[in-house]
Amino acid sequence: MKLSKTLFPPLKKTILFACILVSITALAFRDDLFQASKNLEIFASVYKELNINYVDEINSSKMMRAGIDAMLDDLDPYTEYVPESDVEDYRMKYVSTQYGGVGATIMSRNGRIYISDPYQGFPAQKADIRAGDELVQINGITLKGKPNDEVSTLLKGPKSTPIKLLINRPGETKTIEKNIAREEITQPNVSYYGVVGGNVGYIKLDKFLENSAQEVKDALVNLRKNNINSLVLDLRYNGGGILQEAVKIVNLFVNKDILVVTQKGRNAEKTIPYRTFQAAAEPTLPLVVLVNNRSASASEIVAGSLQDLDRAVIIGQRSFGKGLVQQTFSLPYNSLVKVTVAKYYTPSGRCIQALDYTHRTTEGNVEKVADSLITEYKTADGRSVYDGSGIYPDLVIPAPKYSQITQTLVSKYYIFDYATKFRNANPSITEPKTFKLTDAQYAEFVSYLSDKDYNYSTQTEKMLTTLQKEAEKDRKMTEIKPEFDALKSKVFYSKKNDLTQFKGEIRQVLENEIVSRYYFQKGRLETGFKYDNDLKKAINVLSDKVMIASILKGEGTYKTIGKPGEDFSANAGK
Repeated sequence: MKLSKTLFPPLKKTILFACILVSITALAFRDDLFQASKNLEIFASVYKELNINYVDEINSSKMMRAGIDAMLDDLDPYTEYVPESDVEDYRMKYVSTQYGGVGATIMSRNGRIYISDPYQGFPAQKADIRAGDELVQINGITLKGKPNDEVSTLLKGPKSTPIKLLINRPGETKTIEKNIAREEITQPNVSYYGVVGGNVGYIKLDKFLENSAQEVKDALVNLRKNNINSLVLDLRYNGGGILQEAVKIVNLFVNKDILVVTQKGRNAEKTIPYRTFQAAAEPTLPLVVLVNNRSASASEIVAGSLQDLDRAVIIGQRSFGKGLVQQTFSLPYNSLVKVTVAKYYTPSGRCIQALDYTHRTTEGNVEKVADSLITEYKTADGRSVYDGSGIYPDLVIPAPKYSQITQTLVSKYYIFDYATKFRNANPSITEPKTFKLTDAQYAEFVSYLSDKDYNYSTQTEKMLTTLQKEAEKDRKMTEIKPEFDALKSKVFYSKKNDLTQFKGEIRQVLENEIVSRYYFQKGRLETGFKYDNDLKKAINVLSDKVMIASILKGEGTYKTIGKPGEDFSANAGK
């Protein structure tokens, strides 16, 4: 009897509390349901009245799409509606890059369509269709004035179906006809792997779509046959993809049953921990991961978890800071909606989301997470890392910056067009790793530019313009005019010499473009190795076991990684 007296009264209270909690939850759910039903009814009524009564004829589909887009714009840029017409493009972007086509990217310039990159080993390249060729017709359809997406649709089709292309090639007087058959085009997730700097393996992973983890594993197996003793995993410019593929890739380097990432949503069913599920293929291989400000989402899961587990040295620039997880839901009429359902957290517990979409300024702008809200976390061995700002590298390398003249030569397609001219005049060049433009060849490029318009404003010129306006406001221009004119003259003289002053970087960009015409994207990457400071640093670090250990143990300045408001540039020189 004593037992019943001591246990049952608290049990009654517990049951009563549970009943109250369930009642409150049910009431809240009913209220949410009522609000949703009410708002949908209002929306449908507005749509109906506009459709019936508006003074002008309404495109109801366009109006509905505008309403959906406006509703989603209030959330984040990753939550989006996908109509049936865009589903195939969506699948290629976020799931798999397989499609039937000729294997080439295109670009539009002045209402004309040009080949920008033929893929090595696919129909366009095998038919000797080159970057810089103008596409004039596809199966008798003239392309002038057509948008890229329409031309892209014309190029695609079922495997083995014939396609007739008419092209104009710079330097050729006659239109060239190409009759080819479409093939199944598969763009690999791993665009390149090889051995760099002695026995250092290198893998360039461009995206985390289907089969990406298997591609990385296959590359590792092949690199091991070449007796590599360390690895660089390059995630620069990798915008992410499938979360599960990121977990599998971490599992290649981290043993079984280790937490990689936790997905946390508003609802309990959206909270999911992801752990490694099998023995690692390479649990001890010295590893460097390269990131930059275009490394996002799944890239940050891989880099962040390997950093938190003290398994890899991260080198480069701070990553993008996308800590949101999306899930796709089917809608009526074969359409889709991609919804942000959760945030993800690395093993230390940090969320690296950099922009706070739930709090906007009065103008509606999104701001970065405030420094005062950023929290410190600890890696497995006690290093300090921080949330709210992407993945901060262990070793920061300044991002490459190009002069205004180089940017102008690229944006006006003079680099691209000269590479086309060079390719059509030279049947072959040396291999990418050894190719280099001679001074005489660079002089030919400068001569090519002599009749080209590449006007641009330097930052100095912009500042001088501002100075002139302010001086005129203050009525000081007459007083300073001699000095101002002298300074302006010096700036103009300096600008005339930009082709000489910035010869090194211009030649680098031009070499990359020329090499791609012979050796495609793999060649572009290889010829860039000699200028790649991130990769050079990675090779240097991997050759120094003491340094790797010092970084991963958090010795000295490596104890704290990316604390807000502090300068860690000193780590770049170590």
